[in-house]
Amino acid sequence: MSQKVLLLGSGFVAKPCLDILAKAGIKVTIACRTVETAKKLSAGLDGVMPIALDIEHAPALDAEVAKHDLVVSLIPYVHHVLVIKSAIRNRKHVVTTSYVSPAMMELDTAAKAAGITVMNEIGLDPGIDHLYAVKMIEEVHAAGGKVLSFLSYCGGLPAPEDSDNPLGYKFSWSSRGVLLALRNNARYWKDGKIEEISGPKLMEAAKPYFIYPGYAFIAYPNRDSCPYKERYGIPEAQTIIRGTLRYQGFAEFIKVLVDIGFLEDTPTEFLSKSAKPPTWKEVFAKILKISSTAEEDLVNAISSVTTFPNEDEKTRIINGLRWLGLFSEDKIIPRGNPLDTLCATLEAKMQYGPNERDMVMLQHKFEIELADGKRETRTSTLVDYGVPGGYSSMAKLVGVPCAVAVKQVLNGTISDKGILAPMNPKINNPLIRELKEEYGIECIERVIG
Repeated sequence: MSQKVLLLGSGFVAKPCLDILAKAGIKVTIACRTVETAKKLSAGLDGVMPIALDIEHAPALDAEVAKHDLVVSLIPYVHHVLVIKSAIRNRKHVVTTSYVSPAMMELDTAAKAAGITVMNEIGLDPGIDHLYAVKMIEEVHAAGGKVLSFLSYCGGLPAPEDSDNPLGYKFSWSSRGVLLALRNNARYWKDGKIEEISGPKLMEAAKPYFIYPGYAFIAYPNRDSCPYKERYGIPEAQTIIRGTLRYQGFAEFIKVLVDIGFLEDTPTEFLSKSAKPPTWKEVFAKILKISSTAEEDLVNAISSVTTFPNEDEKTRIINGLRWLGLFSEDKIIPRGNPLDTLCATLEAKMQYGPNERDMVMLQHKFEIELADGKRETRTSTLVDYGVPGGYSSMAKLVGVPCAVAVKQVLNGTISDKGILAPMNPKINNPLIRELKEEYGIECIERVIG
């Protein structure tokens, strides 16, 4: 009898996941808020049924979950608890690509009692990053070595030839999500001590980061890296930093937007939806708290609330603000606050064009002390490009691992019960093997020093 999967969500990663499951002969019901969205995703696929579903309506969710063997939750992470609770009631497995939240972890005992597997953190970051971090750490420990330092940076970016705007960045998902992430505090181990950076200072912590000579990256820490001392089993590590990669120039530009106040999401009266939206230069003047909308006065006001590394950078960033239209007579799309109003413009100006492609760069760097006391530096690196007209790299590297995990839960390869993440060789090694052999997805490991 064919196995059945309920796939919740219509985001960009749903398509590669859906395609793989359908090709494997698994019957998939794809559920979105509207049936039209589900129909678009399922077009041309055999054995896929599109439906509309309100996941916040528990009886309707339970009814659909009960018909299937496993639920894939690709909806926003805040809804995963609802899905897992329904799966527990109906004794069905779950796969998500999201981090395990405290609220999800609270359901571990109930999931084990129900005899279900809830596999999480199996996309790119988190996901592929875990697979190859745990692999290297296990190998080092098995040989009697120690991991003294662990650096892990990942970036979803435009391919270099398509990074043609002042931020060197384009949006394949919510611009709001990207900008909100820039306000998060960061916490990590550095030389045996915990260091913390507040969100407003995050861009000041960005530093040039060398991976290959052909790329000009900067890197900055992302959220809380401290739990990975325990999660990865490296109590000996003195430095543990997980972070984000962007292209050179990104941090300086974002810092200016932060200093001006564009990353604030406090409701703002002059940005509320009105019959007559103001122009960008009028909004810019109000945010800067000046009466003049003349460009010279706006530039002077910017200089009074922020600093620039040098005159060349000042010119570049002011030109970038001009490119965004912030000095112009263009009407804004009011969204209630500076952050969301800026997002409306970013989304309009910084989308991928029809023949453009994205790129993912992921690299772990391990400073290792071998059993004989010698030191060694190893890297584990993944570079991947999207295909114009096909999957983006980000969609593939999140959606494919998710689909592989679904298949392995269904066939019993992943058999542990409870709230899981890929943190041990028993779970990870079969995932690494299938991703490499069937889909060509792997990190390349090298000794570099």
